[in-house]
Amino acid sequence: MRLLLISNSTNPGEAYLDYPKKHIEVFLANDNVKEALFVPYAAVTFSYDAYVDKVQQRFDEFGIKIKGIHREEDPVAAVRAAQAIVVGGGNTFHLLKYVQESGITAAVREKVRSGTPYLGWSAGSNMACPTICTTNDMPIVEPKSFEAFDLIPFQINPHYLDAHPQGHAGETREQRIEEYIAANPDRYVAGLREGCIFVYEDGTLSLIGNKPVRVFRGGQKPIEVERDEDFNFLLKQ
Repeated sequence: MRLLLISNSTNPGEAYLDYPKKHIEVFLANDNVKEALFVPYAAVTFSYDAYVDKVQQRFDEFGIKIKGIHREEDPVAAVRAAQAIVVGGGNTFHLLKYVQESGITAAVREKVRSGTPYLGWSAGSNMACPTICTTNDMPIVEPKSFEAFDLIPFQINPHYLDAHPQGHAGETREQRIEEYIAANPDRYVAGLREGCIFVYEDGTLSLIGNKPVRVFRGGQKPIEVERDEDFNFLLKQ
């Protein structure tokens, strides 16, 4: 199984998918990918076709054709034939709802577990987790359940922030995650800061990026794990 799980698509002042582009290119080139199946269901305020076009502009640099799954008459067959599966960011609840309605959940899980590369950013990284329960998004639509692709045994919180804005009286991101681990004490949550990427290859999990990952688990104090440290404990539940 090969996964590239990106916290965010765009850093401030940069073009779309600019900072991770070299890693995306290498990741897909390792499997000689020429066409990738794109899941655009996280888009809400713009069309799926517009999303495909936006991603295609970046993937043109790699010589990879992007095919939107929403255009396919048989989405499950499209998943089974895919050279790579790419899942974009946006609203995670919207993404999950339409993944479920298209009937591709099991097919994606089987396909990726059999070796087809999976690339996701933001909501697309949440979808690689057992559930989407550690997303930052509002539940603007109601999926059948919170169960996602379950490719990794831990949860990711993308765009993880330590900040508590001045004058803000609500919960911090850390407090929200602490609520999750209180209710789900046996599951790790990895706070993946912006500009950072998880890579899973050959049974090993590693980090790309200059910021540590903040790791939470029920009954334990959060820890900071640096890029050169071992992340494989997250794979053990």
